Amino acid sequence: MSMNREADRQDRPDGTPQAAPGPGGPPGGGAAFLLAQLGAHAAERFAERISALDLTPAQAGLLRLLVQNPGRSQRELADALGMPPSRFVPFADGLEQRGLIERRRNAEDRRLYALHLTDDGLALLGRLREAAMAHEQDVTQALTPEEHAHLTSLLGRIAAQQHLTPGIHPGYRTMRPR
Repeated sequence: MSMNREADRQDRPDGTPQAAPGPGGPPGGGAAFLLAQLGAHAAERFAERISALDLTPAQAGLLRLLVQNPGRSQRELADALGMPPSRFVPFADGLEQRGLIERRRNAEDRRLYALHLTDDGLALLGRLREAAMAHEQDVTQALTPEEHAHLTSLLGRIAAQQHLTPGIHPGYRTMRPR
């Protein structure tokens, strides 16, 4: 960056001037700040949206895991979600009581239970998919389809570089059962 602030200024895509980053960083925050800001905003909006389905984001995550990998043990699912087993059992109990999942004895190890979605769970998952697609559209409506695809690709690269598990929100580690 040169000492000439005017020369360092970059224009936004719409042609309006944008100030160059000052000594404390970009005026609106750097990429990490914007990711955190948008992530918190998007997570809150998603939670609001799926509350109409009487689901929390963590419950939605478990339903998604079970449709992708039916019959996994409680321990495997707790590990995949980054949740202590002591928190997972009451968490799964609530979904079982609502008739969305069921525990079956594991055929290979009768000490373990395998979790499966019920027909009601599958039906709710369909409604969840619709809510998730509407949420995606709402959050990214300022982007063209090409920009959306490019942003998704870039964020996927960053997530992989940070060793994040695809499809698993890191906030599940701290959630409390409902």
